[in-house]
Amino acid sequence: MAMAGSAGVVVRGLLQKNLSARTASCCSFRTCSAQQQEKRNAVDTYETLKLERVREKVLHVELNRPEKRNAMSAAFWREMVECFDKISQDPECHAVVISGAGKLFTSGIDLMEMGSTFVMMEGGETARKAWNLRKKIREYQETFTVLEKCTKPIIAAIHGACLGGGVNLITACDIRYCTQDAWFQVKEVDIGLAPDVGVLQRLPRVIGNRSLVSELVFSARKMMAPEAESCGLVSRVFQDKEAMMQSAFDLATEIASKSPLAVQGTKVNLIYSRDHSVPEGLNYMATWNMSMLQTEDIIKSAQAAMEKKTPKEVVYAKL
Repeated sequence: MAMAGSAGVVVRGLLQKNLSARTASCCSFRTCSAQQQEKRNAVDTYETLKLERVREKVLHVELNRPEKRNAMSAAFWREMVECFDKISQDPECHAVVISGAGKLFTSGIDLMEMGSTFVMMEGGETARKAWNLRKKIREYQETFTVLEKCTKPIIAAIHGACLGGGVNLITACDIRYCTQDAWFQVKEVDIGLAPDVGVLQRLPRVIGNRSLVSELVFSARKMMAPEAESCGLVSRVFQDKEAMMQSAFDLATEIASKSPLAVQGTKVNLIYSRDHSVPEGLNYMATWNMSMLQTEDIIKSAQAAMEKKTPKEVVYAKL
């Protein structure tokens, strides 16, 4: 009896030890999974931008100086490049929505802060000042060019005023939505300069009407939402910001559900074809797809179609 009792104690002890080990392992797994999820959801913080993962694989970038009407300060020009360089490398992000906090999208360049940057340019003699000024302008051009370089589709959601630098920004985005109270103004000539960070190069390609572009940039007149839609600057107009943001997030979610190879490859080739002839674009496309067609994404997508599944039900590998 004593031996049986001792054996029972030993067995209970082993069972308890095994159960404790399993519990610890399970807890460790859950902790690890939670930490991995937290890491995936983590976003960088900036002075002028606010980032949020609003949907699966969808990132919301908000211009976040509402007290200054989202005016573009020195920090903004730097942080946009830092932000979208990181987004380009983020495998958890497949699409981006960019909007403005507060009452409007943006009032453009922060003249109070940025004016001295150009007036007080270092360099001594005129030639060296000019050299340094050109270098600075090229840096500012990158602030919006980085949106095109980012292979993730970017949807601009505009409400209220979109002035000066704001038009430069949105013309570098892939898709543009706005509210019915939105208005646009290429304001640079009113402050004594020619636009130099992209609108003269991109706006003609966006709306395809050089006469209208010339009218807008020479006169600095306002373009209201209905005209922006009719000329192709925006693809949809919404009653209010809430409806616009909901639709922008829905579209981004739809885009993000598809093969990242297919979507991002499409963006790369769209931009290349815009800047090259049709034969050059076709040649580049053939060279691109001679390797990209060798992907499991095509097999997965075809199988899903045969099984009457949507792309949202397909699990594509990270890119």
